[in-house]
Parts: sequence; structure tokens; C-alpha cells
Amino acid sequence: MKSLLISGLIVAAASLAWAQSPAATESKTIGGKKIEIKYSSPRVNNRAGKIFTKDGLIGHDQTYPAWRAGANSATALHTDADLNIGGLTVPKGDYTLFVDIADPDHWQLIVNKQTGQWGLSYDKSKDLGRVKMTMSKPPAPIENLKYTLTDAGGNKGKLELAWENHIASVPFTVK
Repeated sequence: MKSLLISGLIVAAASLAWAQSPAATESKTIGGKKIEIKYSSPRVNNRAGKIFTKDGLIGHDQTYPAWRAGANSATALHTDADLNIGGLTVPKGDYTLFVDIADPDHWQLIVNKQTGQWGLSYDKSKDLGRVKMTMSKPPAPIENLKYTLTDAGGNKGKLELAWENHIASVPFTVK
């Protein structure tokens, strides 16, 4: 009986670990300084059109309309340089990224000073600031959430978040 209980617990723990979205990292060196985003990459899993609406998957999060911009733990940003992200001054250091998706066609990137929290713990009073993101539609649905940091030359770059039927981006400058 005891071994059956232990086996059941092992199977339950393995199922829980398997159900979580895989961890991912995007990093880029621009102007000799490293910028890194650590996140978990959820899948659409046949939920296209049912993720970003108020009644959709993310609409049920207690932090809605602020979304953890990934899954599991909140999305982490580390920068070795001071940045200007879409007009917001971001001193070098560690931050958490959220996205305000209240308007599915006009997102805002939220840079938050609280770090290390689970993705459903959001404290608006810790916001460093918010910036508008440029929105576009991909040519085909994007199954796996993906961040991309692009070097645009001259200490300039672009942060892009793509998932489902949305691509949201914001320019940044390394100071």
C-alpha cells in the first residue's frame, strides 16, 4: 500500500512537471553589453482566438489585464547596460516584464522592479514604467511563444514577443 502511494505521488509530480511550459532564454550582446530575457514558452494547443480576449485563457488570470508575458514564473529581464526602451529609461539590472493586454490590438510593455516572483504575482506599485508596443499579425499562427532580441546597429535593438496571432515589438537603445 505504501509503495502504491509513493508511486502515485511520483506519477502526479511528473505529470505536473510535464504540464509546465518549457523554459527558454533569449540573449543578445549589443554595444558590448548583454541583454537577456528568461521566460517559459507556452503553446497555443488549439486555443487560437481564445487566449488574449477578456474571456480567454489569460482573462482568467488574477493579474488580468497585466499578463506575465510567458508562463509559469514571471518573465525576467537582465541588462548589463542602461537601456532606453521605447522612451522609458531602464537602469542596468534585473526586472520582470509584463504586458498590458487590455486592448488586444494595442499592448503595453510593463517593466516591473519586483523580481523572482511567480507569474501570477504582479504589484503595479513596483512598475518602473510602461511603453506602447508596435503590433502586427504573423503570416501564420505562432504555436510557441517566442521572444527575440534583434541588433539594429548603432547600439539600437528591438525586443519582440510573438505568440498565437500577435507580434508585439518595441525598440530600445543601449546607453
